[in-house]
Amino acid sequence: MRMNNLFAAAVMAMAAGGMSAHAAEKDIVDTAVGAGQFKTLAAALDAAGLVTTLKGAGPFTVFAPTDEAFAKLPAGTVEDLLKPENKQKLVDVLTYHVVAGKVMAADVGKLKEAKTVNGKAIGIQVDGSSVKINDANVTAADIGTSNGVIHVIDTVLLPPQG
Repeated sequence: MRMNNLFAAAVMAMAAGGMSAHAAEKDIVDTAVGAGQFKTLAAALDAAGLVTTLKGAGPFTVFAPTDEAFAKLPAGTVEDLLKPENKQKLVDVLTYHVVAGKVMAADVGKLKEAKTVNGKAIGIQVDGSSVKINDANVTAADIGTSNGVIHVIDTVLLPPQG
């Protein structure tokens, strides 16, 4: 029953978020760009040289921060990360949002953490129908793509230092 509530919440969130549950014919990048709420993420992926990777075979699970999530960062953070001399730091931040494989909402309840492509783990907390990744709320889940799945989050995940 709990997973049915989580699934229902995910479907409602997708509808509210303006993303189609029928996006599976597009890859992760094209699905995110088409949604219109990930312009900053798309620019960051381009600056980091990760577009080709996320258009690859995958599968990938991407915790995608919205433009509003990026706007919550301290002033100048995004601009600083987009500078060519900070490319590795940007790659580290972006790959901290990606998990190898396809992790659907129904699988999340069984996990306490997941190892990211960055090599560092993200924490996962499930409370009823709400899911948190570190301090970020999942606002839409299980957006299928041709090479994985997108879960929309409301906060940019910053990898732990060290």
